[in-house]
Amino acid sequence: MKKLFLLFGALLCSLASGAAMAEDKPLRIGIEAAYPPFAYKTPEGKLAGFDYDIGNALCEEMKVKCQWIEQEFDGLIPALKVRKIDAVISSMSITDERKKSVDFSKKYYYTPGRLVMKAGSEVKDPLVDLKGKKVGVQRATIFDRYATDVFAPAGIEVVRYASQEEVFLDLVAGRIDASLADAVSIQFGFLQTDAGKGFATVGPAFTDRKYFGEGIGVAVRKGDTALVEKFNAAIDAIRANGKYQQIAKKYFDFDIYGE
Repeated sequence: MKKLFLLFGALLCSLASGAAMAEDKPLRIGIEAAYPPFAYKTPEGKLAGFDYDIGNALCEEMKVKCQWIEQEFDGLIPALKVRKIDAVISSMSITDERKKSVDFSKKYYYTPGRLVMKAGSEVKDPLVDLKGKKVGVQRATIFDRYATDVFAPAGIEVVRYASQEEVFLDLVAGRIDASLADAVSIQFGFLQTDAGKGFATVGPAFTDRKYFGEGIGVAVRKGDTALVEKFNAAIDAIRANGKYQQIAKKYFDFDIYGE
């Protein structure tokens, strides 16, 4: 009996030790660092941006260490599924389609989609005015899905790229006529740069919930309810203690959180 108690005690110690080690493990967060001002590399090669700062604030609130893992955007959900990462904080929109594959936290910001073209272009009805033109989108994004489902059947050629930076490069080079992308990314990542001179947003804002979702959230593996709850509590906490607003003011002069 004494040996049994000793063995049981050793087992409990082992389990406690394993739990402690699990708690000490860093949280592996996937990010695509090619989407300013949300995520980008500094001239020194360091990660920066709103997503990155918010992610670090959330990890600090949850008392876990962030381990950032860079990945192209279309590889983020596959990496999550095969457990190469534990979460995605990379301006990923919460949509019904993505909810089939992953679970999301509550939103941590919301912005609409917009079209960007050469300044002076007029677009009242995109399906009419863009017919026969080339519209660039980043592959595997909500903008890709919308353009595929709505633009392409209307006779608009959809051109897909690995990153939004590549889209802007081809827009400047004249290889495409327009890009459909996030309004803030267009403004801060393109129009306010030297490359964006002579271009402007045109047409309506794109907000169809079916495609553009409920906002931007943290994605985790399907069924990881505990991690979703931790992220939700952390989002509420940094909004309540002012940390969220402090970070947002570094990048935006308006309320990025939205309604």
